[in-house]
Amino acid sequence: MRSKQITLLITLLFTLSNLHAQNIEDQQQQTIDYSQLTYWASHPEKVDSADFVPRFSNLTTNQENAEVDVFFVHPTTFFKKKNKSWNADINDASLNKKTDKTTIKHQASIFNGSCRIFAPRYRQAHMRTFYALKKNIKDQQALTALDFAYQDIKAAFEYYLANHNNDRPVILASHSQGTTHTKRLLQDFFDGKPLKEKLVTAYVVGMPVMEEEYQDLKPCENADETHCYSSWSTFGWGADGEEYHKGAVSTNPINWRTDGTYASKDESKGLVMRAFEKVEEKMVDAVSKDGIIWTHRPEIKKDWKLKLYFMKKNFHIADFNLFYLDVRHNVANRIKNYFNNLGLGKKHSLNENTSGNTQKASIE
Repeated sequence: MRSKQITLLITLLFTLSNLHAQNIEDQQQQTIDYSQLTYWASHPEKVDSADFVPRFSNLTTNQENAEVDVFFVHPTTFFKKKNKSWNADINDASLNKKTDKTTIKHQASIFNGSCRIFAPRYRQAHMRTFYALKKNIKDQQALTALDFAYQDIKAAFEYYLANHNNDRPVILASHSQGTTHTKRLLQDFFDGKPLKEKLVTAYVVGMPVMEEEYQDLKPCENADETHCYSSWSTFGWGADGEEYHKGAVSTNPINWRTDGTYASKDESKGLVMRAFEKVEEKMVDAVSKDGIIWTHRPEIKKDWKLKLYFMKKNFHIADFNLFYLDVRHNVANRIKNYFNNLGLGKKHSLNENTSGNTQKASIE
């Protein structure tokens, strides 16, 4: 009797495994219809997590009046070890909720003071993809998973260009896996191509970017340049990056220099931690070092989980959060310069808060 039960259980598990594999295979035959808002994590025509600002700040969203768009590609949120798929199900409600509550809220929201935000859902590669590539840079399953994910991103961007861009300037922004795909977008649509003239700037963060990856597109060397990109990966002070960081573009996200010039805490405009409640100023410093950014760990008073996180050497998850207001201000500044360079100088205004009091900062 027990033997029969075990046999039935094995048969059931095998059948479920085959059904799961078939479902994924069927999904991979599908083309995502990006005319449907459900396939956008953030979109100007829906209320979403990128519309939030820290609760106890006076930051405001200005998407309705924005004259520039940002196309944001989110990082990996597909981690479950029990799920053996190499690519996520784009209709996975639980995964999409996780994406919205984390990266869309904490990263994409940076841009809501100056841009309309377009952030597509896509069949992202599983985290194991990157572990596989770390062991073998030519791992075929991993490369196939990333290429499959990129096809969604490319399709979403093409839909955006055809239906929403209307000749507007655009910013590209991304983190981690999102940067892996955004690097390809820059190559396919901007590098040495006419569309580069519409690129205000790009923030390709959390993955190494080598200058030689592009023929014409160059790293931004200061806070004012346009038609260029910024990139950084954040580590604790004195830490070593990975071998693949060596030679990477490393933009200091406080002073926006790439020449190793140190930026002190006094220059830091403000970070936003995971509680997403307030902007805290003068908490971090930064310097470029061997393809990465060094920063001293911020002083955390109450959140013990956050304290433990910053005991690590790699601050990857916080690449944007540590420099939240620095990036937000830089976006506004580069937009201002973009229009000035066209002879269309405009006043670009942001509400900024670091202490609970309103600070109206105009960039003119």
